[in-house]
Amino acid sequence: METKDKIARLSVTEKALEVIWELEKKHGELMFYQAGGCCEGTQPQCFEKGGYFPRMNDAMIGTINGHEFWIDRDLFEYWKYSHFTLDVLDGWGPGGFSLETPLGKTFKVQYRLFTPEELQNLEPVKRSE
Repeated sequence: METKDKIARLSVTEKALEVIWELEKKHGELMFYQAGGCCEGTQPQCFEKGGYFPRMNDAMIGTINGHEFWIDRDLFEYWKYSHFTLDVLDGWGPGGFSLETPLGKTFKVQYRLFTPEELQNLEPVKRSE
């Protein structure tokens, strides 16, 4: 997926979008945050917008249906050369803090490395202050 000739860092599967639409109807504006390993591991979490505050220098790598997708600053440094595809699975992830848990679903990310050509033209990331 490209925006203004830039290569997107983030995409979403149709199956995950269906869950997001369901969550939007119930909760309104959403946000995603993928932590670096504590409690929920590196499972992406979905919250009501403002339900989680990114730390200083965390990275917002894109939006899904207008909802920001933030990544822990250290995790981003590790995965900055990868494209993220948000997907959803049946079942419960560890902890269950994410909004999709009551639906019997869990978000997950599939990764692929960017090609050398893509790396030259990536969308910029936004950093929290």
